[in-house]
Amino acid sequence: MSGAIGREVPRVDGREKVTGAARYSGEVALPGLAHARIVGAGVAAGRVTAVDTAEAERAPGVVAVLTRHDMPKVAHVPLVPSLMGGPAPGETFFPMQDDTVHYAGQPVAIVVADEWEQAQYAASLVGVEYEEAPSVTVIEQGRDDAYEPEKIFGGFMPAQLRRGDVEEALAAAEVQVDTVYRFAANHHNALEPLTTTAVWEDDRLTLYDSCQGIKAVQLTVAALLGMSPSKIRVLTRFVGGAFGSKAMVWPHVTLAALAARHVRRPVRLTVTREQMFTSCGHREDQEQRIVLGARRDGTLTAIRHHKVSVTSPFDDWAEPAFGASSQVYASPAFEGVHRLVRGNTMTPTFTRGPGESAGMFSLECALDELAYELGIDPVELRLRNASEVDPNTGNPWSSGGLAACLRRGAERFGWGDRDPAPGVRREGEWLIGTGMATAAYPVAFFMRTQRARARLYSDGTAVVSTAAQEFGTGMTTVLTQVAADGLGIGLGDVRLEYGDTDMPTAGSPVGSNGAMMVSAAVHNAAVAVRDKMIAAAVSDPDSPLHGVNPGTVTVEDGRMSADGASETYRASETYRASETYQDLMGRHLMNDAEAIGSWDPPPLDTPYGLLTFGAQFAEVAVDADFGLVRVRRMTAAFAPGRVLNPLTARSQLMGGMLWGMSQALLEGTHMDTGLGRWANASLGDYLVPVNADAPDVDIALIEVDDPVTGPLGVKGVGEIGQVGSGAAVANAVFHATGVRVRERPITAEHLLNGLAVAPHPA
Repeated sequence: MSGAIGREVPRVDGREKVTGAARYSGEVALPGLAHARIVGAGVAAGRVTAVDTAEAERAPGVVAVLTRHDMPKVAHVPLVPSLMGGPAPGETFFPMQDDTVHYAGQPVAIVVADEWEQAQYAASLVGVEYEEAPSVTVIEQGRDDAYEPEKIFGGFMPAQLRRGDVEEALAAAEVQVDTVYRFAANHHNALEPLTTTAVWEDDRLTLYDSCQGIKAVQLTVAALLGMSPSKIRVLTRFVGGAFGSKAMVWPHVTLAALAARHVRRPVRLTVTREQMFTSCGHREDQEQRIVLGARRDGTLTAIRHHKVSVTSPFDDWAEPAFGASSQVYASPAFEGVHRLVRGNTMTPTFTRGPGESAGMFSLECALDELAYELGIDPVELRLRNASEVDPNTGNPWSSGGLAACLRRGAERFGWGDRDPAPGVRREGEWLIGTGMATAAYPVAFFMRTQRARARLYSDGTAVVSTAAQEFGTGMTTVLTQVAADGLGIGLGDVRLEYGDTDMPTAGSPVGSNGAMMVSAAVHNAAVAVRDKMIAAAVSDPDSPLHGVNPGTVTVEDGRMSADGASETYRASETYRASETYQDLMGRHLMNDAEAIGSWDPPPLDTPYGLLTFGAQFAEVAVDADFGLVRVRRMTAAFAPGRVLNPLTARSQLMGGMLWGMSQALLEGTHMDTGLGRWANASLGDYLVPVNADAPDVDIALIEVDDPVTGPLGVKGVGEIGQVGSGAAVANAVFHATGVRVRERPITAEHLLNGLAVAPHPA
């Protein structure tokens, strides 16, 4: 082994990105390239009665203006999460097939022109007339018609979960906490907007697409166009961020392909920044009610977790609010129910920490309220209730770590020095508070075989290939480390090829499963090549390793070594025999050696509880006069199984923690119910933190052995950094001010309305 795993290795793609050498889907140079611009519906509900394209068609550079009359009928395929490795349409509705308008921004026309600016201008000239209908866009408008679906999350998860008798347990509880938390919708706006470049060569289609799952794109477009996947190639090397917005395959991808086929030249379709708010889903407007029943010693006896949220007119989509909340604590009774309101929005989608970001926020804030009600330290309350097994099944955890995270995080943060009384610590005009929360995120196995190819060359270098893609998480770096470690060669001697559907199949590296699943296939491919070389050496009479037990051979920097070799080469009992890959391959006239490595995830009913655990802590300062909140420091401890690269892992976790802070205090998309459209659909009005808002962040990694999650014991860090951090901030705001805000984001207006300002010190 090279020892590459576990090292703090800088990003292998870093130089390309910072020097501008990296090429994204919107930067592929193609001869004859035309540019497409979507025209979105200007109403939230109704139908298109007329589209006037004449003026747009006369505009300079315009190649075509397409309406529903130009679009062929496409097949509708089921809504399936792309993490399954199959078709993954973002919604079961496909636009421009009829005259019905389901939501504002829905594509109703496409302009294709020689230049992007020409397409933009011509799109403004397209006249669309509507017969408008009443719309439903927020929970209050449809609360009376809310319903309980059978499945949510693209049909992937049940909408209800019950164990024990919650009604009976709540009636018998010595203490109850009953709270309702409201969450504004969130939109993910990655640095790179959605971009697809489509090229036809006879009946073959090549797509350069900014996505999180190239196989999902290939299979979805094939299904929609009625084509064989073998005739579609998808290339995605660099992706400028995603956070879930590019996990599903949204209509613009297939619309680009149809436009390119119509005009008989390559077409690039780029979604504008404003259209990002109506083109790739969102975290839905939602309300969650938590009812806790407990004994006076803090032991939980019942948890009720209900959620209502807005979905689209055609899909039963909801983030799964009570995945982790039903598992983390050992309450004998639990009831989780999702209810949906059919609204005139597009189908919501994955957003970083889907489900758990808001679900654990609600539970952890309610637990903070319970801790104050009982006079029990919030950390101690969680330690008393931490479940030793998955309470839904009774199965043991594949690996634990929650108690260790709570204790380590509290120690590093200095939690023991805290005065628990709210509103008592002050520094000038600033009220100071601290808060904490548990973090937990499901370990997701998605039933698709993962594959990778490893090829070792006679000069000792190697190329490893897999059809995954890098969208900013650092996965290419850890895969390179895994390959080097498995082959036993230097990190600089490995080149990773990825982002091409012609390579060995890998699932979408989303949901914190990329490092776990794809690395398993890369590891198995690399080890298979290494084992081939060892077998060739020990069976070769001319090798110093001839006759050695293959299991005793180690490989480092391309040199195979073992203690004690054949009688021919042994000088003494302590002789260490060795031979390089290069020597062996040269003697055998081998140009290369390769193997396909595959890995099949365990079945979904594997007899283990599957969660990644963590604990979050935050300190805030609240301006007593203006209600402004500043987060001063954050500390967290996580137990993500084996850590492949502490440097990239901490980076991922820190990004998630800061996003959780952002959701607690800044992020919210608000609906103009009169117009049925998002009122702040721009990065100027959708607030996110900047560098000046970022506090000091301290992260502890606690490695735990996990024999269930694959050959490397990896669990993933992409999502869990966000889970719990928002709740820790919200709980800290209460500790600072004594004002409990149950709406996210927490604004200055919320605090000023309830803030009892103490006199300024002299």
